[in-house]
Amino acid sequence: MYDEAQASIAAAKAQYPSGNDWEEHCDWRIYKTLLKSQDVQGPATDYIVCKVNQRGTGDWSAAYTDSVRLYYRGWIMDENYPQSKTNLTVFSQTYYGDFDQTTAAPIAMPVTATVEGFMTAIQYMVKGDDWDIYVPQQLAYKETASEAIPAYSTLLFRIRIELVHKSGTGMSEWR
Repeated sequence: MYDEAQASIAAAKAQYPSGNDWEEHCDWRIYKTLLKSQDVQGPATDYIVCKVNQRGTGDWSAAYTDSVRLYYRGWIMDENYPQSKTNLTVFSQTYYGDFDQTTAAPIAMPVTATVEGFMTAIQYMVKGDDWDIYVPQQLAYKETASEAIPAYSTLLFRIRIELVHKSGTGMSEWR
């Protein structure tokens, strides 16, 4: 995943070298965890890889102290991905079956209420964004196992941002 994203980003940057113009022509993003220095290059395990499925229309992304209302589904990655997402094990979700915004209920949560990789992603997303996020085990649950997630699991999340709530503004009513 990381290599594919790097190659796509490099090709887009070569074709659109002016500033961040490449971002409009490439659906891949690679972000270093925001809990480590952005001034030095780290190993690939310090980064999440994001595939943009749909670009949002929001004006700002969430800060560390903000809250969000979002939909998500989390899978445990295996060696068959990306050929098939259908056989991956779902460990958590806010909707069932195919996503349908008219029947799904988003969850409201502080940005800091999740694993490091998920938290990093939502700080780059705006209202309306729909991304697949590839989270290495170092930015997920690491050596901690649960009933649903084995230790050292690499995770895949599909995240859709419904709303970003700035710190101190309170959470608005849903629908």
